[in-house]
Amino acid sequence: MGTKSAILTMCGGFLFPFIIRMMWGRMVKVGGVAGGFFASIVIVGTIWAINHGIENHLIQQTGPVWIDMAWAAAIGIFTASVVSGGKIGKSIVNIFAAVVGGVLGGFILSLNM
Repeated sequence: MGTKSAILTMCGGFLFPFIIRMMWGRMVKVGGVAGGFFASIVIVGTIWAINHGIENHLIQQTGPVWIDMAWAAAIGIFTASVVSGGKIGKSIVNIFAAVVGGVLGGFILSLNM
């Protein structure tokens, strides 16, 4: 992966958690459950299209390893929460559940290949 591809990939990875932190909570506050559902469609769909779906997409995938946007969201939101004063100890159970779910999902996907 060249420098240009690496920079584009990092920008794409930054974009998803940044937009989630900036918009999702506000959309839920304004629209309640419907606002959260709308946020999930608009934010995830739009960022996926920017990162993967358009011709000149940001995420530059090289090699056989496949990385999901969920990793970018998880790492970005976790880091932003810690930097803004969140407690790491409170999130250990959620992190463990996410890792188990990711491993299980990856295993299920590997059965299809």
